Amino acid sequence: QVHLVESGGGLVQAGGSLRLSCAASGRSFGSYAMGWFRQAPGKEREFVSAVNWSGGSTYYADSVKGRFTISRDNAKNTGYLQMNSLKPEDTGDYYCAVITKLGDYTWESRDEYDYWGQGTQVTVSS
Repeated sequence: QVHLVESGGGLVQAGGSLRLSCAASGRSFGSYAMGWFRQAPGKEREFVSAVNWSGGSTYYADSVKGRFTISRDNAKNTGYLQMNSLKPEDTGDYYCAVITKLGDYTWESRDEYDYWGQGTQVTVSS
């Protein structure tokens, strides 16, 4: 069992920055790939970014490339999503999740992730 808690969301003006954190407890967070997803009101949850267990490989949705940076500190059992140059369309609830199963992944499919946090809200005003 892995328990994930997101924090760092809030209200920010367009062009601003936020840093989201995902604190993990339970089993070995450092062994698992981690991803961030977001869900805007009335829309489906969509992939934002993912990082492999070591932090050596990262993946981004085209919509956030060059603006967001995913990272992790396995010693602290915490993952991060640095969000810069925020746009109103980045508004939504942001969720972190982990993949605990071994295998090849697309990284972008919600079904590949086994444990999810409760989310943190991000609102970007224009």
